Amino acid sequence: MKYLFVGLGSIGQRHLKNLRKLTDEPILAYRTNPKKNKDFIKRHGARVFSDFSKALAEKPDAVFITNPTSRHLPYALRAAKQGCHLFIEKPISGDLKGVDNLFKIIKKKKTICQVAFQLRFHPNLRLIKKLIENKKIGKVLFARIEVGQYLPDWHPGEDYRVGYAAKRDLGGGVILTLIHELDYAYWLFGAIESVGAFADKISSLEIEAEDIAAIIAKTKSGVILEIHLDCIQRPMGRSCQIVGEKGKLEWDYLNSEVRLFSGRNGQPKIYRADNFEKNEMYEDELKYFLHCLKNKSKPRMKFKEIKEVMKFALAVKKSAKDGKIVKLKY
Repeated sequence: MKYLFVGLGSIGQRHLKNLRKLTDEPILAYRTNPKKNKDFIKRHGARVFSDFSKALAEKPDAVFITNPTSRHLPYALRAAKQGCHLFIEKPISGDLKGVDNLFKIIKKKKTICQVAFQLRFHPNLRLIKKLIENKKIGKVLFARIEVGQYLPDWHPGEDYRVGYAAKRDLGGGVILTLIHELDYAYWLFGAIESVGAFADKISSLEIEAEDIAAIIAKTKSGVILEIHLDCIQRPMGRSCQIVGEKGKLEWDYLNSEVRLFSGRNGQPKIYRADNFEKNEMYEDELKYFLHCLKNKSKPRMKFKEIKEVMKFALAVKKSAKDGKIVKLKY
C-alpha cells in the first residue's frame, strides 16, 4: 500500500505519526508550503510534493484528506476519480455541495471512504451505546451534551488566530469544528427531526467565526437534546448526561468514567477506562480503516449517516442565522 496525505496541520501530523507506527509502507505528503514542518516530515520518512497532480501520479492506494474543512471536497473528488480509498477528517466538507457526487464516484469505483469521528472509538461512548441498546436505563427521554475548551489552548505553540478553526471561510467555528458532539448524539439517539439554536461570536477572541452554540434538538424517536459547544471556557470540559425512564447515564470525559444510575438509592455503578490515553481513539479508528482496506469491507458509518450528521450541523447554522426552528428533510 502507498498513502498520500493532503495537508499536515496538527491533525494530519497525528494521523501520519499513528500510521507510521502501524506500517513502514511508503507515505507521501502534498503541501502547498513544502518547507513547513520539514523536520517532522523528514523524521517520519514522507516524500513531499508541492504539485497535487504529481502526487497523484505516484498512484497512492489511499489518500488522507486532512486539510482545512472547506478544502476537503476538491482533493477528495480528484483522488476518488483516480480510484483511491479515502480517509477524510471530520466533517466531510463545509456544506453538502459535491458530497453526493463524491459518494457516486466511490460507489462506482468500489473504493472505501471513512470520515474520522474518533469519539465513536472512545471506550466510554462505546459502552454507553451498548448500555442504551441493552435498555439499562429504559427508553431514553432526553440528553444534555457539553464540550468547551479555550481556543488558544487547543494547539500550544501555534497562533490560534491563523488556524482554520478561527476562520469562517475555512470551515471554522464551533459548529463544524466541534461536530463530534453532533455526530455522537446522532450515533446514540438517531436521526434529527428539528433543531433550534443560538450561535455567535461573544468573546474577545480574535476570530471570525462563532465561538459558542447553544442547541436544542429533537430526534425522530422523540429524544430531546440540549447540546452546548464553545471554544471559550477554561478549564476544558466535556461530558454528557442521558436520562431514561429507568435510570440515568453520566459521562465524564476528563476522567474516562461512565456512571450508571439505575436503582433507588442513588448509588451509581461506575465504569472506568483505566489507563486510557486520548491518542488511542485515533489509533483505533486508523486501525479500523486499515482493516477495511485489507478486507475490502465497507466502514460501519454509511454514506447516509455522514450526510445526516452534516444536515444536522447545517440546520444548526441555519437556525442560528434565521432565528427559527429548522425541520430537517431526508
